[in-house]
Amino acid sequence: MFCTTPSVIHSSSINQSGAAAARHTNASLLDLVRLTPLMELTSGRANVSVGLIDGPVASDHPDLATSNIREIPGSLTGTCARADSLACMHGTFVAGILSANRSSAAPAICPDCTLLLRPIFAESSSNDGRMPSATPEELATAIVDCIENGARIINLSAALAQPSAKGERKLEEALDYSARRGVFIVAASGNQGTVGSSAITRHPWVIPVIACDGKGGPISYSNLGNSIGRRGLSAPGADVQSLATNGQVPTFSGTSAAAPFVTGAIALLQSLFVNATVSDIRVAITSWAGRRRSVVPILLDAWMSYQILAKSQKR
Repeated sequence: MFCTTPSVIHSSSINQSGAAAARHTNASLLDLVRLTPLMELTSGRANVSVGLIDGPVASDHPDLATSNIREIPGSLTGTCARADSLACMHGTFVAGILSANRSSAAPAICPDCTLLLRPIFAESSSNDGRMPSATPEELATAIVDCIENGARIINLSAALAQPSAKGERKLEEALDYSARRGVFIVAASGNQGTVGSSAITRHPWVIPVIACDGKGGPISYSNLGNSIGRRGLSAPGADVQSLATNGQVPTFSGTSAAAPFVTGAIALLQSLFVNATVSDIRVAITSWAGRRRSVVPILLDAWMSYQILAKSQKR
């Protein structure tokens, strides 16, 4: 389910014109899903914790809101040891979409929320272009760890390795646990261009996310399916620019780049509507369009979700 391979990672050196171009590109993507007016109202609240299950993050990056980043203790460190590893590049990129400083070139959706780092991908010296993967058991453990450490939303982009009936049962139990605890799970749908579902996207509590282009159309390699179309969302996943570890502005494409746009929108809504229930927010962000029959999900509309909640909460 990882979005990135070397064929879709592009970088350009950071300079004044490059940063300005990145901000312009990202501003257009934020406008597409009407996140901009929501971001003008809030940059998040520290008591809204987002669990990032991904690679490690370059927490010393000058454009990250590092005061609001916390590592969940585990067998893998949350800080990058190899800045050039694909795991580090991926984790840092997604973290930038969520938690970069608003003055940076990254989307920087909710920098004042707390970002909980729970890496599941070990850094590797291998440069074969394949993103690391995790077993269902490892992923299940990471989900429970995030919940036990206070996450209210979990952002997930993970390729499953060594699938087994036992492992998928454990993963399903972890997803069931997140539902009981009212913790949102936002998951990239994957980039194999298939129609169907996975152990993650078929779970009724998960919000699957596909990638769309700059005009809102689904990108051909996004995985689609009945459960994805009924419960999921589409978000920007083409030529998104965020943070890197090497003094450059990386451009990624894929569903992993799209998922944090949805995660960030939910975090901002939770920050603004502190008395709203999980059900209130879930309905506002995924069900405003009514019953759906397509395998292609609706486009995220963050401002529509805000208006629905403002009305229901009498704000």
